Amino acid sequence: MKNIKTTVFGMGCFWGAEEVFRKINGVVSTEVGFMGGTIKNPTYGQVCRGKSGHIEVVKIDYDPEIISYDELLDLFWNNHNPTTPNKQGWDVGEQYSSYIFYFDDEQKLIAEKSLEKMQENTDLKIVTIIEKAGSFYPAEEYHQKYFMKKNNSILNF
Repeated sequence: MKNIKTTVFGMGCFWGAEEVFRKINGVVSTEVGFMGGTIKNPTYGQVCRGKSGHIEVVKIDYDPEIISYDELLDLFWNNHNPTTPNKQGWDVGEQYSSYIFYFDDEQKLIAEKSLEKMQENTDLKIVTIIEKAGSFYPAEEYHQKYFMKKNNSILNF
């Protein structure tokens, strides 16, 4: 069996975040859901009301022999605004915060170096939080592969 690794990113609405990664060569699977927070198995409604402390995230399983963690981080940085706290575009709320959840010390180190490099290239404060991954709670089925199911051509992913 291949050495499949996992990472989790919070970068605004998880529908768009999943669409960024699901078509990338080397990404084995994606799933949207929630991480952080204080409620087990939160619903989308609970998270949107802002009382659970969860972040909307995309969980990415990938083959590091095909795509590196650095390359995934490049996609992360280039597909959302890491300088706006609790906001991405029109979406406002704690659940839309910029997060990198790491699973091991190697991911943590690479993510921290990546953030430092990004900060060197902007005068704006990067507010992305790097945190050890906790429990991942999948979002309801209708959120999974949302844009693929809707065949949404409005967004240009």
